[in-house]
Amino acid sequence: MLYLVSTPIGNLGDMSARAIEVLGQVDLIASEDTRKTGRLLQRFAIDTPQVPFHEHNEQAMVEQLISQLRRGRSIAVVTDAGTPGIADPGYSIVRRALDEDIEITMVPGPAAFVMAIVLSGLPVHSFCFRGFTPHKRSARRRFFEADVGIPYTLIYYESPHRLLKSLNDALEVFGDRRAALANDLTKLYELMLRGRLSELIEAVEQRPIQGEWVLVIAGTGDRVRDEQADDSLEGAQP
Repeated sequence: MLYLVSTPIGNLGDMSARAIEVLGQVDLIASEDTRKTGRLLQRFAIDTPQVPFHEHNEQAMVEQLISQLRRGRSIAVVTDAGTPGIADPGYSIVRRALDEDIEITMVPGPAAFVMAIVLSGLPVHSFCFRGFTPHKRSARRRFFEADVGIPYTLIYYESPHRLLKSLNDALEVFGDRRAALANDLTKLYELMLRGRLSELIEAVEQRPIQGEWVLVIAGTGDRVRDEQADDSLEGAQP
């Protein structure tokens, strides 16, 4: 059996009882970072052995893990934080396991982008999660340009050293849309910034930029609602 096990995105109090049970019972844990997962396992007194499973060894490890699954071993896949497969390793082993008719299940749990969009104040009934933006500016701009006409709320992940560059590119491509930034979610210094993209740029320029961020940007549907609201207010003038 292959388990995909979600782990806390910050606060270890979010670790589910089922996740603790599964990680303690499987034969092997495939971890994106064995050191980080090791601290998590120690916290919950879990002594299951680990093997590294990350973007640099993913293809080779998939075959090794599938071989063990075929022999009847149970394996749990975990990432540094959050849900495996969401901007992290997981997809490739799921595809291979399905091809091999290996049973798969999941221990659901936190995902940073879900918390970020719910707290953003932007529409949540439909959204488009796009993952991490490209490293190079030209590719990043094309990445954003492909999303300009999307009516749904847009969600991106960004690293600390590219955050300001991405915000400035987003402002140029999308215009000054409503947006939100999330950082250190569930932790002591959890941060949510809300406003127009230009306002978020000003706010970020005035603070240290650490850790990974979630950027939420309004879709074109939100702009239409804003225009309709403005029209309604104008129509109400005496």
